[in-house]
Amino acid sequence: MSVFPSPFAESQRPAVDTPELLQLGGTEDEPCLRADAARNRARLLEAAARLVAEHGAAGVTMEAVAAAANVGKGTVFRRFGDRTGLLTALLDHSEKKFQAAFLSGPAPLGPGAPPADRLRAFGRALLRRSVDELDLQLAAEPSPDRRFSVPARVVLRSHVALLLRQAAPDADSELLSQTLMGYLSPGLIHHLTRQCGMPLERLETGWDDLVDRVTG
Repeated sequence: MSVFPSPFAESQRPAVDTPELLQLGGTEDEPCLRADAARNRARLLEAAARLVAEHGAAGVTMEAVAAAANVGKGTVFRRFGDRTGLLTALLDHSEKKFQAAFLSGPAPLGPGAPPADRLRAFGRALLRRSVDELDLQLAAEPSPDRRFSVPARVVLRSHVALLLRQAAPDADSELLSQTLMGYLSPGLIHHLTRQCGMPLERLETGWDDLVDRVTG
């Protein structure tokens, strides 16, 4: 189980073609928090990260985090809203690093490689990240009415759509980007790796094959 450093979210949605970072958390977690509020938030996330490392994502409840951080349960609810908000905040740090890698990192994941090569690298990197964080990602999975509108997920899909427009100009990039992101969804990765016993390498090969077929 990966241990997640305490994140500090600051985000606004970028334009698809603009290399700016967008994180999972909402705008209420911007770094303009008072110093004491920022310290309290960091302490709560550190407590939650310890619980994930020791007990898995299932061990992260609002009550458990409050007890581990030695604060009242109401403090945790005021800061994160609910358990999904807390788990989402834990994923912010790795989300920021991943976005930095595909928006401005070295090729082929970052700029400088042909779009199809970048698309292959993107899928492989997201598959590896999801396998490493799978329990936490599943626990933080939004409800169906929010699943496709979570800001960070919108950015990932928009990046895939941008690469598809470059690699296959005649394709319906908006629809195909949704289809490709379905292959990379935590729920499917859980089913294939843990329930079907497929190795990560097979999923990576399958992703490359899918990209090749879509981009020609």
